[in-house]
Amino acid sequence: MPAATTLSCFATSAPGLERWLAQELTALGITVTATEPGGVEFTATPRQVADALLWLRTANRLTIRLATFSARTFAELERHAAKVTWPSVLAPEQAVHFRVTSKKSRLYHQDGIAERLEKSVLAQLPGATAVRSASAAEEMETPVSELPHVQRVVVRVLRDEVTLSADASGALLHLRGYRQAVAKAPLRETLAASLLLASGWTADMPLLDLMCGSGTIPIEAALLARQMAPGRARRFAAELWTGWASAFAEARAAATLRELPHASIAVAGQDRDAGAIAASVANAERAGVGADVAFTQAAISHTTLDEGAGWIVTNPPYGARVGEKGRLRDLYATLGAVMRERRPHWRLAMIGADRVLEGQLGIAMEDVAKTENGGIAVRVVRAAGSDG
Repeated sequence: MPAATTLSCFATSAPGLERWLAQELTALGITVTATEPGGVEFTATPRQVADALLWLRTANRLTIRLATFSARTFAELERHAAKVTWPSVLAPEQAVHFRVTSKKSRLYHQDGIAERLEKSVLAQLPGATAVRSASAAEEMETPVSELPHVQRVVVRVLRDEVTLSADASGALLHLRGYRQAVAKAPLRETLAASLLLASGWTADMPLLDLMCGSGTIPIEAALLARQMAPGRARRFAAELWTGWASAFAEARAAATLRELPHASIAVAGQDRDAGAIAASVANAERAGVGADVAFTQAAISHTTLDEGAGWIVTNPPYGARVGEKGRLRDLYATLGAVMRERRPHWRLAMIGADRVLEGQLGIAMEDVAKTENGGIAVRVVRAAGSDG
């Protein structure tokens, strides 16, 4: 594929966070063409796609459109599929998985659609194999430090219009490769980065997470402060595509040149659980920011006094389980007291899921975004007036 080729692309995000994904793409010099619930459309060259995969902090997946056509019968589907240049995104003996959705179309049998598309691939690449089960396709993906075995193709059929898109990501983009040690209810890396970008915090201000768990929020903050590409330690499906290796080599070299030797601000994580702190330290080391984040085992009530300015950005428990509300009311009240008494000039941003609990803070909070975390409806909230 020529380096100057302009491709139609789509990046997915958690619902409600599309605005920050679009901002990230624009900052990379990439043209955003549309924003819709759950993602952003854009055009990009292969080199820009490589940049996006390396640098996007809030995206879950990135796909490249291969073809769009009308098909009301399987014969029409087969005829159009035969025109797709499958070797451009599939190695000769690679496995392929077609993830099919069909709505309001004459072609409604998803397995039948996948079967016809598989036949078109095998006609061009006899050594290829097909993986029909979505769960099996996920299991065949290798760790993020290596290249994936399965090439996923997303098939969308809507009102007889078929769109075929190749997944350029491989494993989901929140899998940066650093978080192997996890604490309870870990926050996805992409949601942690979204919280940071949406909060108003900027990488020239100190940051503290008082309930850091596996350290995801401080680590993502340190990556931002160091100008380090979040995808630097992993590989992507598109790196296997014909003619794409040079684009990724150039993008990685440019990303390395941008990295700062150390964070210029203090980034810290705190948690009362010793296991969480051990996990955080190990994860920060794997992320390459071990020297940039200070982790401390301490309860919220033991937070030290600091009369300077900075941000507390955190993901407190929401009380999804029965019987937790009373304990959590005390926790939120303690957090509010710490903000007033120990960090009077610091600003607060966090993931919130319960307005009653947030009321225990004694701090006026405003919603910045609504999204989901582990199937739970949550919001990015911050102290009113904390716009950075």
